[in-house]
Amino acid sequence: MNYVDHFKSCIDGIKAEGRYRHFATMERIVGRFPKANYYAPNGECKEVTIWCSNDYLGMGQHPKVIQAAKDALDLCGAGAGGTRNISGTTRYHVQLEESVADLHNKEAGLVFSSGYVANEGALSALGKLLPDCVFISDAMNHASMIHGMKSAKAETIVYRHNDMEHLEEILKSIDPARPKIIAFESVYSMDGDIAPIEETCDLADKYNAMTYLDEVHAVGLYGPRGGGVAEERGLMGRIDIIEGTFGKAYGCMGGFITGQRDIIDAIRSFASGFIFTTSLPPSVLAASLASVEHLKTSSVEREKAHANAALFKELLEAAGMPFMRGDSHIVPLVVGEPTCCREVTDMLMKHYNIYVQPINYPTVPRGTERLRLTATAAHSEEDIRFMADVLTQMWSGHQVWSEAVA
Repeated sequence: MNYVDHFKSCIDGIKAEGRYRHFATMERIVGRFPKANYYAPNGECKEVTIWCSNDYLGMGQHPKVIQAAKDALDLCGAGAGGTRNISGTTRYHVQLEESVADLHNKEAGLVFSSGYVANEGALSALGKLLPDCVFISDAMNHASMIHGMKSAKAETIVYRHNDMEHLEEILKSIDPARPKIIAFESVYSMDGDIAPIEETCDLADKYNAMTYLDEVHAVGLYGPRGGGVAEERGLMGRIDIIEGTFGKAYGCMGGFITGQRDIIDAIRSFASGFIFTTSLPPSVLAASLASVEHLKTSSVEREKAHANAALFKELLEAAGMPFMRGDSHIVPLVVGEPTCCREVTDMLMKHYNIYVQPINYPTVPRGTERLRLTATAAHSEEDIRFMADVLTQMWSGHQVWSEAVA
């Protein structure tokens, strides 16, 4: 076999399908988010407005967060120096884990290198530690959750997305004495909808199942202290394990879980993704801690983000645009074809200095390719109205659009 030719053919295949992923080289401008410098492949540099960022509250640019990172860097240097077990546990780890435990009113927290690693590590450890465990997983769960459940080598049964009747049907069919974990998300980032958390908890109580809730797209952004949708709805106490990230609304990097002390300690002691990974550096941890603590008391950023999302949806609704009408801050605008989706984003960048990344299969099902749009707390009303106007023109046969797809 010619190995290089084989791998080239794999790439040629996804290029032919129109779903080859191009990375855009960005340089965020401190204090001016969502503005950034875009470096084109031809060497050109221009200022653009980002419309697909997960930094929902602009906290990656907040003075408190930046200063905390600088202070930790000056005090401790650049790296952590090892895994958590081998010289890599700093006081910043301890403080941040105490902070997220307090955020969710849980006994303990555990910080991971990313939200993906948190899900993979926690779910794989849980599935291995519970004898004859079965996962009941929402059909739209993130790849990291699916990876964790597969790594556990435990049985996994998938229920239709947010379908409580189907979930109960599955729970009824399982031996009442068998350990069960219902794994689901609060905000589903590709559709922008929100799970029926209370109803899920009711079924978990009825059938003696643990609950594992991924709140990565909700922490910082929902609830009076940023605890997520479960906090907003007064349901945190009914969730056994809450997983979150510092890489989205908190504007930094890393993931975490919170729950009862013994459960978190078991995951700490058995999750390979935690044990064998070099720990996060002090500067990143300090920045995350500053962000979490700030958003426990400040609601200004949350209110602005939700107001901006509401305005954007209102404008798209008035224009009859084909967006998915979920209850969250995320606005998925459906294009429905991968090549066309890429052409739309290329046009936005070329003609309007707007950066959006196309979302294609396998992230979303074929035929539902989309732009995943986020009006953050940092976007101005002018940014939002301009974006809505541009999209409306493109969808209604604007000249530039016509030339691009001809």
